[in-house]
Amino acid sequence: MDINSNQTSPVMGFLLLGLSAHPKLEKTFFVLILLMYLVILLGNGVLILVTILDSRLDTPMYFFLGNLSFLDICYTTSSVPLILNSFLTPRKTISFSACAVQMFLSLAMAATECVLLSMMAFDRYVAICNPLRYPEVMNKATYVPMAAGSWVAGSLTAMVQTPLALRLPFCGDNIISHFTCEILAVLKLACADISVNVISMGVANVIFLGVPVLFICFSYVFIIATILRIPSAEGRKKAFSTCSAHLTVVIVFYGTILFMYGKPKSKDPLGADLADKLISLLYGVVTLMLNLIIYSLRNKDVKAAVRNLVFQKRFPQ
Repeated sequence: MDINSNQTSPVMGFLLLGLSAHPKLEKTFFVLILLMYLVILLGNGVLILVTILDSRLDTPMYFFLGNLSFLDICYTTSSVPLILNSFLTPRKTISFSACAVQMFLSLAMAATECVLLSMMAFDRYVAICNPLRYPEVMNKATYVPMAAGSWVAGSLTAMVQTPLALRLPFCGDNIISHFTCEILAVLKLACADISVNVISMGVANVIFLGVPVLFICFSYVFIIATILRIPSAEGRKKAFSTCSAHLTVVIVFYGTILFMYGKPKSKDPLGADLADKLISLLYGVVTLMLNLIIYSLRNKDVKAAVRNLVFQKRFPQ
């Protein structure tokens, strides 16, 4: 599969390095990642179920939450099964077509989550800053296209980035120093000019990271200002509780991204490589499990809906 560095040839597949250099860690992380993945699947599956079945959750906020739960399932499923398989197999190969699909899904889900979180911020802005107009502004004709637009936007950027990356000629080494076909790791293997890829990724980062972050920040400036003008402490607490879960998820999501890409580089290349891999591995699973915990354990409506669902199943009328 490897070829000489002065030649180019269609790549039939890649070798994922993962934690091959640390076999003892593979077994430990297999158990950890598998358990967290099952929690994400089960927990988000239940959240989607209750938002569909419980009429009291038939609101824009819970519609967006259902979308976020489905998105988190898709996001983890695009990479975690591949990661788990790599922990069990000595030769961690992935075909070119499977690499393309995995890269597309990961990019699409990540971009979609950025846009969806900004849509949820707008929902909270209208609910708190313009509560009397909330039913008029956030009706089904508004929030359904908003959610659908998030999915379409995320898919479109993946449709641009994935072909741009995989059209490049790959020569010499076909080993990806990662668990999955992460786009930056794949671009490092290209033996051609990747300036177009760098520019397109920069534009995508501005659109799908920069713009949503600014939109969310502006929304919360108005939200916090409105909450502070509420005369009673109880009223302020109640108003803040309606957006605290979303704000926490936003901080965790973007805070982890900033930590991953903004932290100083270690002077030990091997230690830095292992640390970067573990952070990347945990980012894709832990943050999504935190989303689930934040939106379920801290939400009285969701907990009540789950209890009602379980009670009805146990004691049908």
